[in-house]
Amino acid sequence: MAPRPTPADKFSFGLWTVGWQGRDPFGDATRPALDPVEAVHRLAELGAYGITFHDDDLVPFGADAATRDAGIARFRKALDETGLVVPMVTTNLFTHPVFADGGFTSNNRDVRRYALRKVLRNIDLAAELGAHTYVMWGGREGAEYDLAKDVRAALDRYREGVDLLCQYVIDRGYDLRFAIEPKPNEPRGDILLPTVGHALAFISTLAHPDLVGLNPEVGHEQMAGLNFAHGIAQALWQGKLFHIDLNGQRGIKYDQDLVFGHGDLLNSFALVDLLEHGGPAGGPAYEGPRHFDYKPSRTEDMTGVWASAEANMRTYLLLKERAAAFRADPEVAEALAASRVAELSTPTLADGEGYADLLADRAAFEDFDPDAAAARGYGFVRLNQLAVEHLLGAR
Repeated sequence: MAPRPTPADKFSFGLWTVGWQGRDPFGDATRPALDPVEAVHRLAELGAYGITFHDDDLVPFGADAATRDAGIARFRKALDETGLVVPMVTTNLFTHPVFADGGFTSNNRDVRRYALRKVLRNIDLAAELGAHTYVMWGGREGAEYDLAKDVRAALDRYREGVDLLCQYVIDRGYDLRFAIEPKPNEPRGDILLPTVGHALAFISTLAHPDLVGLNPEVGHEQMAGLNFAHGIAQALWQGKLFHIDLNGQRGIKYDQDLVFGHGDLLNSFALVDLLEHGGPAGGPAYEGPRHFDYKPSRTEDMTGVWASAEANMRTYLLLKERAAAFRADPEVAEALAASRVAELSTPTLADGEGYADLLADRAAFEDFDPDAAAARGYGFVRLNQLAVEHLLGAR
């Protein structure tokens, strides 16, 4: 039987996930709109820890001040009643037609200024609700036609916008960090900062790079044919995994937003093992929310929505159990040693050794036998098979 989630597991959901009505480019909605207050209560009943939102998820775009205040008050009351927290907030700069050419990087300067004001307003709300992470997904920051967008100027404007937001958070004394969410395409033909690597390079150019990290999403990296667990490892290596979006994806195609694990299950296993057991001392490598950014299939009714929300958490906990058993298996420990996995953590150069010492070491070259070294296998297939057997519950 799968373990039941509790708030201690730090599972969170976007309001736009369980609230997705099933509308897509080829079909109308298959479910009614979901009241944000109901979402809070139902997720709390399932054992979730937090709920996140875009500004327009909580208050309809263009609502007057009274409507906005009332919506926020109802939402805050539901949070108080359930104990759910708001660990992350983001802003919708992609739905309204005004953002057809982007927000921060629109060719229209007036649109860029409007986008920044919209984000600044929502940052204040994020701080009021106690959020610590502010995600920025630039879904419309891109182009379909190469000659229509000066990419260098667009990156200048992107940086200008992020620098301004960072300065605002600093001046207001908010306990907020920003997390860029990469995606290669969809809805734009090509989106700026399409992968983890692109976003990391961009962050290095900012005025306050310490305040900006990443919010990688499983499907987004896999849409580009990349290994998500590898991307997360690099983000952790650079201290930039500020938040994470978990879902499922099956290959290089449109963004499927499946339930976590309902895509590349073996990579999901490796990811959970990394997050839970990849720290320097074997402990958790990531201690933030395990956030599910998925969409309940449009084939589901409202009962199926909540079943799918629960499925995300149950799958994660099952993979966590399997990863723990994998790490505790003596045969796995032997296979890891045979594959020399831990040896990679040993520096190639000895303490204080430089190139002169390396050049003087005959064992490193003149007396080294490459044929003998090449003859020894690494046993990676055996190690992976052990992982598969633990994943399938065969061990």
